[in-house]
Amino acid sequence: MTSSIDAKQLLFVGLTLFLIFYIVVVMRGGFARPTFLQTAIGFVTAFFDTLGIGSFATTTSMYKLWNMVPVKLIPGTLNVGHTLATIAQAFIYTKLVPVDSTTLVLMIVAACAGAWLGVGVVVHWSRRKIQIGMGIALLGAAAIFLMQALNLFPGGGDTTALTGVRLGVGLAGNFVLGVLMMLGIGLYGPCMILVSLLGMNPTAAFPIMMGSCAFLMPVASARFIRTRTYHTQAAVGLMLGGVPAVLIAAYLVVSMPIAYVRWLVIVVVVYTSLNMLLTARSEPAAEREVSAERHA
Repeated sequence: MTSSIDAKQLLFVGLTLFLIFYIVVVMRGGFARPTFLQTAIGFVTAFFDTLGIGSFATTTSMYKLWNMVPVKLIPGTLNVGHTLATIAQAFIYTKLVPVDSTTLVLMIVAACAGAWLGVGVVVHWSRRKIQIGMGIALLGAAAIFLMQALNLFPGGGDTTALTGVRLGVGLAGNFVLGVLMMLGIGLYGPCMILVSLLGMNPTAAFPIMMGSCAFLMPVASARFIRTRTYHTQAAVGLMLGGVPAVLIAAYLVVSMPIAYVRWLVIVVVVYTSLNMLLTARSEPAAEREVSAERHA
């Protein structure tokens, strides 16, 4: 029991250090006053993110709907903007939800390694590649939401730890999810399915997925900020709207019809993904070449 408490205390120390690192990096990147709509998007998406819906797919859909952020800058904006709320979630759920400390730490490390590899690739992608990549990733997210809505989600077991082969599979899976985070597909839904398939209690996914994102997103954010591949104003809106939403969702919301929200998200995300793929397909060949050279 003592080692478990010590491990969690170390995670809290690590989260605090990463929070300080993130704040310093964001301050160096500059500040821009967000609009009311940009802040409201941060609140709404972080609220449902805290309840397990995820924030990347919903935020992307809103940005596309109102033509708010250029496609090239969406992955960076998602990672930079949602980091603060995600760290708050990690503090709350790591304290509240029981999970084996060794499993938790190793899953977080695997996701961080995947994110570091993924961000190095995505920051150099052209606008068209990001459109195609995010379009496919969003379709994958919609498929996960559909599984949940139709109760095809795996039931999971009652264990809070992974060992042996199952631990290896879990680490490999979370590594891949860390890579996909840099493309703009959220880690929450896929991670919950992963741990359930491996026989863990689905609630154990909350500290794992939130802890993974809380550690990997500050590192990825530093890379996106350094390369200026994010929308400063929109990202600040996500930051300012996100933290109050997390606190309200985690401590004040007892129950709400999440099933209805999930069906709405499915429709919006599918529309957004198809829109991105069709836009990428119709982009003139000359524009593709110029875009590729510009971002090479």
